[in-house]
Amino acid sequence: MVQFTDALFVALLAIASSVQAAPVALNKRIQQTTIDAVTPWENACDAAGGGLQCNPIAVTAASTLLAAAGNCDQQNSADAMVTLAKTLNNNAQMITLAQIFAQQPRNSPTSQAVQYCETAPQNAELNGFFQCQFEGSDQTTFVGGVAVGVLTTPLNPAGSCPANPTGPIANGVQLNTLVTSPGTPSGSSGAAAAAAPPPAASSSVAAAPAASSAAAADNSAATGAAATSSSSTSASGFALANGQAAQALNAQFATLTTSSSCTAGQDACVNGGFAQCVNGAFVVTQCAGGEVCAALPLVNSPGTSVTCTTTADADSRIAATGATGGLTGDGSTTAASAPAAPAVASSPAAAAPAATAAANNSAAASTSTSTSSFALSNGQAAQALNAQFATLTTSSSCTAGQDACVNGGFAQCVNGAFVVTQCAGGEVCAALPLVNSPGTSVTCTTTADADSRIAATGATGGLTGA
Repeated sequence: MVQFTDALFVALLAIASSVQAAPVALNKRIQQTTIDAVTPWENACDAAGGGLQCNPIAVTAASTLLAAAGNCDQQNSADAMVTLAKTLNNNAQMITLAQIFAQQPRNSPTSQAVQYCETAPQNAELNGFFQCQFEGSDQTTFVGGVAVGVLTTPLNPAGSCPANPTGPIANGVQLNTLVTSPGTPSGSSGAAAAAAPPPAASSSVAAAPAASSAAAADNSAATGAAATSSSSTSASGFALANGQAAQALNAQFATLTTSSSCTAGQDACVNGGFAQCVNGAFVVTQCAGGEVCAALPLVNSPGTSVTCTTTADADSRIAATGATGGLTGDGSTTAASAPAAPAVASSPAAAAPAATAAANNSAAASTSTSTSSFALSNGQAAQALNAQFATLTTSSSCTAGQDACVNGGFAQCVNGAFVVTQCAGGEVCAALPLVNSPGTSVTCTTTADADSRIAATGATGGLTGA
């Protein structure tokens, strides 16, 4: 990761005597616990007063170390770290940790060196920094079989970076546990040569290889982080990060079972159903017919919600953020990379008392096949549900399978009575309109997010239509 000049080049090619990595068996994945690479930065951000902006950026950054990430994704996240640090009185510790993160080795799906970013960073503080490589990687070939070219200033030793100029990093080890200084950026006085791709294969190096089965396996096996995600304080910035965080959650949910460990207050999707952690184990409520449980991106603030919805609706909401790769980020249409999200509850469209059932039927019964037609109906149905929810209490009658919002919390009908789980801090339970099909969903989200989604359908009158 570096700002390039005509005299500034780096390649992985090293003199044979300087290559420190032992012979490797290609096709063996080299991975790490990615969240460990960003935890120190997040802690510094919290201490600096970054609040809710810290964790989303950290979550997104952790995902950029996966093998399937783009060549410049890691640098982009480091830029987001530095940009936030500048808004917090130019916090020096956050900037230093961002510079170290920018040099953390990325996962390799084939035990080959991982290609460098060829684009200059947004923040000058990252100029001259690029990632180290893991020592188990073949330092003479990039992932995808691209041979390293011979330059006038090859990187020596191969696999090194400014923070660790003596060579590559032990497989799976975090650079932040080895160094406290980012080192001297390449191109500065006394520094090593800076990173650049082999000129003979620059077009190949610039493009990340097509996702392989090994890369997909890496994506599902790597450890991620909590539910929320953001890479910018602007709406457009956190929208993309929210979409990517939702994809990461959906990828992780695919690995969970009812025997997976969990902690009180965690909600997730397990075997296609909405799951809550009760007494250390997930209790699963299956979604309504035709719906699946999925993590969705929030619209008006950094974060995600977990709810029962249609696959088409989930795909549409994620795609609207600019995130590519469908529900899980790898093109999969089933929920498949981060641990279960804490305390962001949701569930299928509620069918509480008579007015609730009528509202749901109204949404589902839209006779128009056009999106614009059922969108308004969905918005109005969500408003009707929210108005009805305001009248419910824990003693309200219900039937098995009904979900609703009661006293601001997400409620499920168990043995004829509502059992309420309170939403996370700053969130409320609300009915939301589906996007790609008639109907509604019930989830914990922010009031601003719920208002925005309902208003987007053309429905007026806010959350309840009143």
